[in-house]
Amino acid sequence: MKPERHLAVTLLAIAIAILLLQFMKSVLIPFVVGGLLFYALDPAVDWLQGKRVPRSIGAAVVLALVVSGGAILAYSLQGQALTVVDKLPTGARKLAVLLRKTPGAAPGALEKVQQAADVLQAGGQQAKTDPGVMRVQVQDEAFRASTFVWSSSIALLTGVNSLMMVLFLTYFMLLSDQLFKKKLVEIVGPLSQKKITVLMLEDIAGQIERFLMIQILTSALVALFTWAVLWSMGLQQAALWGLLAGIFNSIPYYGPLLVTVGLSIVGFLQFGTIGMTAAVAGVSLLITTLEGALLTPWLIGRAASMNHVAVFAGLIFWSWAWGIWGMLLAVPMMMVLKVICDHVESLQPVAHLLGE
Repeated sequence: MKPERHLAVTLLAIAIAILLLQFMKSVLIPFVVGGLLFYALDPAVDWLQGKRVPRSIGAAVVLALVVSGGAILAYSLQGQALTVVDKLPTGARKLAVLLRKTPGAAPGALEKVQQAADVLQAGGQQAKTDPGVMRVQVQDEAFRASTFVWSSSIALLTGVNSLMMVLFLTYFMLLSDQLFKKKLVEIVGPLSQKKITVLMLEDIAGQIERFLMIQILTSALVALFTWAVLWSMGLQQAALWGLLAGIFNSIPYYGPLLVTVGLSIVGFLQFGTIGMTAAVAGVSLLITTLEGALLTPWLIGRAASMNHVAVFAGLIFWSWAWGIWGMLLAVPMMMVLKVICDHVESLQPVAHLLGE
């Protein structure tokens, strides 16, 4: 095959794979989330199996502990979440007052857009009175409570269904354990390829398990420290904001920025002073900066390190392909890609491009 034709076929295959990733995200995301949960919970299930607990019972116990812990955490923070929702209209009014122009000031961009809309609306009203112009009136559909309840119920059922599929998939993965690894090794071909496949699968498992343990630890530390500091500063619903800080901390670069901006808005709405707003934002930024610059690199080491451009490019790609789930799963997906490229000779240039 000519080099030009080979390049064209390769680019076409890559384009088809990217389109399939985006088109099949509702199918692929549960598998990826289930795989990450498997790697996170497998050491605990293995430990129980070593204590002569049947694997089926150990996997069920570990999953039950995780689900019950998440349910207890969500229930304990339910009151704070409802309080935040109740305060949203008041916060919106405060922001509107803050952004409103003082009398006599030059109109800004939003005011100019509003003035243009007013002119167009006035022209439309004049056209209604001109003879020979047909008047068309569009009436908005009235709000129906039954439609809202039905759509909300469908969304809730969809979320519960996706959660149940992920949990069952994780449970079956924990039961199978080494089954798929053995089957994949059996079908790859010659002995040399089998050895490479075994090394690659072990490397992927080790890297993902280590990354998940470190990510859980660092996110928990960020959540606890953020909650403690915000509580000491008198910020309301500090536990909820600490939890959100820990969750968004798993998104590289973009997550801490979102937390800092969000907390600065929350601090201003509650305290109403620039000093306290800067203090709340500064504390959040300081905690995430120390964690990202000192703790995480020290824990992870340089075994599967990737350069910052590759990580950010992966974040952009996976967020485009899978939305918010892509942002949360971007780093482990990039780690798996790098491990595969490290062990496949033809893809080692890609691994060199991704690495530091």
